[in-house]
Amino acid sequence: MKVKLPRKEDKNIEFKERLIPSVHLKEERKQQLASQMKFRLEKGKGVAVYIIGVKENGEVKGLTDLEFQETLNILKIIATENGARIDKVEKFREDGRLIGRIIIKRVFKTKAKENLVIGVAGHVSHGKSTLIATLITGRPDENGNAWLYLNVLPHEIERGLSADLHFTLFGFRNSKPLHLKNPLDKKERARIVEKADKLISFVDTVGHEPWLRTTIRGLVGQNLDYGLLVIAADDGITHITKEHLGILLAMDLPIIICMTKIDRTSQKRKEEVLSDIENLIKFVGRIPFKIKDEKDLGVVIDKIDALVPIIETSAVTFEGFDILTKLLSLLPERKRDLERPFLMFIDRIYKVQGVGTVVSGTIKQGRIKAGSYLLLGPLASGEFKKVKAASIQTHYYPLEEADAGLIVGIAVKGVKHEEVKRGMILCDPSIRPKAVKSFEAEVLVLTHPTRIASGYEPVLHFFTASQSAKLECLDKKYLKAGESGKVRFTFKYYPCFVQEGDKFVFREGKTKGIGTVTKIIR
Repeated sequence: MKVKLPRKEDKNIEFKERLIPSVHLKEERKQQLASQMKFRLEKGKGVAVYIIGVKENGEVKGLTDLEFQETLNILKIIATENGARIDKVEKFREDGRLIGRIIIKRVFKTKAKENLVIGVAGHVSHGKSTLIATLITGRPDENGNAWLYLNVLPHEIERGLSADLHFTLFGFRNSKPLHLKNPLDKKERARIVEKADKLISFVDTVGHEPWLRTTIRGLVGQNLDYGLLVIAADDGITHITKEHLGILLAMDLPIIICMTKIDRTSQKRKEEVLSDIENLIKFVGRIPFKIKDEKDLGVVIDKIDALVPIIETSAVTFEGFDILTKLLSLLPERKRDLERPFLMFIDRIYKVQGVGTVVSGTIKQGRIKAGSYLLLGPLASGEFKKVKAASIQTHYYPLEEADAGLIVGIAVKGVKHEEVKRGMILCDPSIRPKAVKSFEAEVLVLTHPTRIASGYEPVLHFFTASQSAKLECLDKKYLKAGESGKVRFTFKYYPCFVQEGDKFVFREGKTKGIGTVTKIIR
């Protein structure tokens, strides 16, 4: 097949014979390629065309399949640096030689896109991962393996238990769900981000008690809009159920309850568990509301801050999933703090070949643009380092700009990978962040077998940061379960970024209490 090549005079077209990882991913050469692509994108009004396997003069050289894929992978990396993505890949044979036409498009944030972040909590084996996996695929769990879409770590698969936070998404377009055929396919997840006018990011937490610290990080650190509490109909309410509910309430979140596995129990047992759930919700000062059909959804949406909707579900029969899906499509977007400067707490750190250090987390406030200069820290010294946000992604979809509430990955330049730690922040320099070693707070002790006095050293959880701190009672000699008081905390090892008004959880083994920062000391 004879391929008609475009004219080199077209300003948005670039000919590349071949790109080699060991050569073109070196920092200096990579930056040259990034500048070149930026020029092509500007000339093409956001679209660049790369013809690969062809010399600068238009002579066809051709590529092997491996060389083609290596060149394509490098173009993907360079595109990400420019806030763009590979839109289309075309392969041709010219006298048996492989050449390609690669269409690259710059990505712009869609301002009208709604976004919610929902934390999923509940006791181990109550069906959290299965519920989310079947919901986002639109397929019932016929063989009992749906949870594998979220629990992908080797030891999780071996034991059948979640051991870390897992993130996935659910999209809607015109209030209709956009299901994922394969939630593990990065391209498919990016496609959902592109097509949806409403996105829900699920944070699937850990139900096993030894990993409570990880669950707290998911519920406290991800800037959640809603909490989804899962309770199995056969097992009912457990001490972990109450623990997770307490954390969600401490964060002042609207809560949805899904009673799972209703296909495994009798009607009598379902009624018993439902009664226990309703009593528990009343005990914590909210109003339980069992949803019977879609007609009830209007009442729930209007009073979502006071009512706790309860939905009976089965991942096997798919009972209740139509109501749950409809409820999620109607949930209103929570208030976003877009006017304040950008701030994000770092949850995970990656080292990506050809990209460098990538940090992820949920944007707490403000908005960020690719190419912005930010501050990262505090470092162990208490200082903050100037870095550049080279590129931004959400669920593998490149963004030029991202707003508060989005879970994003940001490629940062200007800091060594080993310097970045979970619990640090990325922020706009106008915040003028300070490292805090000591602060005062109002606390409420939820559970404790004896009494808490000065010298007590719990672990504090602020957003994604966690560290031991020494407590000093200020207005009482000691505190017992159910009592509140004023205290001073001093971090034991290193300073953190803390602001007045921040909420936190403190614990020693199990959750012990909640607090709010009232005054920064130093």
